[in-house]
Amino acid sequence: MKQRRRIYEGKAKILYEGPEPGTLVQFFKDDATAFNAKKHDVIEGKGVLNNRISEHIFTRLGALGIPTHFIKRLNMREQLIREVEIVPIEVVVRNVAAGTISKRLGLEEGTPLPRSIIEFYYKNDELDDPMVSEEHITAFGWANPQEIDDMMAMAIRINDFLSGMFVGIGIQLVDFKIEFGRLFENDTMRIVLADEISPDSCRLWDINSQEKLDKDRFRRDLGGLVEAYTEVARRLGILNENDAPRPSGPKLVK
Repeated sequence: MKQRRRIYEGKAKILYEGPEPGTLVQFFKDDATAFNAKKHDVIEGKGVLNNRISEHIFTRLGALGIPTHFIKRLNMREQLIREVEIVPIEVVVRNVAAGTISKRLGLEEGTPLPRSIIEFYYKNDELDDPMVSEEHITAFGWANPQEIDDMMAMAIRINDFLSGMFVGIGIQLVDFKIEFGRLFENDTMRIVLADEISPDSCRLWDINSQEKLDKDRFRRDLGGLVEAYTEVARRLGILNENDAPRPSGPKLVK
């Protein structure tokens, strides 16, 4: 069997050359990282869950007409995706105060925000992904005004859909991070949703108990990360009991 060529390896995923021109294979690792990889561990089963959850969300977003890089899931850990040029900006949508916005503005975690807020962060691990403005983005050529408008419009639509989807299964969407890419087709280029959407990139709280069902369980040493991700997948209806990873680590406290 021909060995696949590795294109890129990030903190949680590996990209391989795809079977057809213009395609890549996205492999979900079990690595858990926080604070730009200053904290790192390998948690068995995490990659499988993120693959399944991200597949489900990207499929539903695609059905709504939101363009994405996703083509199909290949197996438990891999997806076939379209090759895109990643815009070096992380787009964060916040609905409830948590994480860095609580620290920056002195807001108590869990405080509902007056409205959903969109923030931009420059993708640079060495600089700890600093927060930037639209002025920075255009001045340094990371994206042009039309691309920013496209990303913001999609981010708002994605937030509306995800908020409704999660509240329907008893989960509050606190905030999430998304990335976009430039998809080149013949002589045209368009901005599409890329990367992943999973509990690694969202803050998800149980509506009744406020239990954290996301990567904050790793960031804050709460334990039970795989159990939390499994609970999200179970509520979304995409994981049978027999499919669930069975870690030997700490259990999620409910």
